[in-house]
Amino acid sequence: MSIMADSIGWASSSVLVMTLFTQVWKQWSDNTSKGVSPWLFIGQLCASLGFLAYSIQIHSWVFVVTNTLTGIAAVLGMCILWRHAHRRRRSAA
Repeated sequence: MSIMADSIGWASSSVLVMTLFTQVWKQWSDNTSKGVSPWLFIGQLCASLGFLAYSIQIHSWVFVVTNTLTGIAAVLGMCILWRHAHRRRRSAA
């Protein structure tokens, strides 16, 4: 693969990963997950795992790294969402 193609891939990967982690950080720092569906993170994790397996098979390191990081973002997002839901249930009881 050419240096130009790799550069475009890594730049695009960086934008995607920063976007997802920014959303997870917003959930964490705002201390709320109001309006965030758990299906967002479930779908993201499933897609990331599938694309990760595919990326490993085709030896695409840009996508291996990207899908690993987006999978981590999905897990973190789910954990924060569940933490907020648990806290809401506890305070309602």
